[in-house]
Amino acid sequence: MSKYALLIEYNGAKFHGWQTQSDVDTVQDRLEFALSSFANHSVATITAGRTDTGVHALNQVIHFSSDEKRNLNGWVVGVNSKLPATIRVKKAVEVTEDFDARFSALNRTYHYYLMINPVNSALFHEQLAWYYQPLDVNLMQQAANMLIGLHDFSSFRAAGCQANSPIRELSILDIEQHGKIIRFKLTANAFLHHMVRNIVGALVYVGCGRMTLEQFYEVFQAKNRKLAPPTFMPNGLYLAHVKYPQDIFATQADDSWLFSF
Repeated sequence: MSKYALLIEYNGAKFHGWQTQSDVDTVQDRLEFALSSFANHSVATITAGRTDTGVHALNQVIHFSSDEKRNLNGWVVGVNSKLPATIRVKKAVEVTEDFDARFSALNRTYHYYLMINPVNSALFHEQLAWYYQPLDVNLMQQAANMLIGLHDFSSFRAAGCQANSPIRELSILDIEQHGKIIRFKLTANAFLHHMVRNIVGALVYVGCGRMTLEQFYEVFQAKNRKLAPPTFMPNGLYLAHVKYPQDIFATQADDSWLFSF
């Protein structure tokens, strides 16, 4: 058996997240069906990050094993031929037996894209989040800087989060605006359920003046989800990059097209 890793992108708008569930359409189901069909045997996948309903991926990573002898480009072209247009394998590499897409990851980077415009986009409403008025990016960055480091993120975890610990190390939280698009870039060793969307929701409250920096810090320190602003929409959230000890995919998220608005 050989072990492979795939680099994948997908538009998650029409899927009920990554993970297989009964009676709903998921990215994992579609990918495993395509892999199994191409490999002529049942294929199970392990992923770097289990994205939620409506969440997208620029560079998701999965691994699987197969005894079917195919060249690497064959895995890309052959599997893509059996996938819907909203899921694409970008690259395939053979990896060592000890590689694990989930547990070998050093950190994960998510991007959240927020369109600032009086009217929401009809064409891109599933790919971008939206807010109707300007936000103070500098003020949001000041709030974001409070979250850098090893902290208890209980105020920003979903009520049903099943993680054993709310402690996470957030190493990057950068906010920048290009035209109508604000990008939030977050890198951490791991993320709690809805952590990015909850953080963005709180930062938007700061940016529009509904919450002061002092109030933001108090909410963060309270470690109480009930005191924080609502979870923001999934549309603008993308798994952008997964870092491993070995550089199996020498790539970063290319999001320049999103800044053309």
